[in-house]
Amino acid sequence: QVQLVESGGGLVQAGGSLRLSCAASGRTFSRYTMGWFRQAPGKERELVAAIRRSGGSTYSADSVKGRFTISRDNAKNTVYLQMNSLKPEDTAVYFCAAGETTLVVVTTPRGYDYWGQGTQVTVSS
Repeated sequence: QVQLVESGGGLVQAGGSLRLSCAASGRTFSRYTMGWFRQAPGKERELVAAIRRSGGSTYSADSVKGRFTISRDNAKNTVYLQMNSLKPEDTAVYFCAAGETTLVVVTTPRGYDYWGQGTQVTVSS
């Protein structure tokens, strides 16, 4: 079993930046595709960004392209989400997730096996 713990959330004004971190337990972190999901009140959980195990292939949702960057450090068993130019609509609980790497990046929550507890990001106008 993989355990994931997110950190770095908080309250920030529009236009500001935050960096989320997700620390994974165990020694098999590099096997997994890692994803960041978010869920805002009244909305479905959506994939924000994902990164394959090699770190060379990433996915970003259209809504965050140019603003958010996902990266990973396999030596530290950690994945990051750098969030810049934050907007009020980015307000959500952000979840770190891990799933078996497949030929195509999975964009649905069902494609991920392990989840963190989430960290709240609130962007004020």
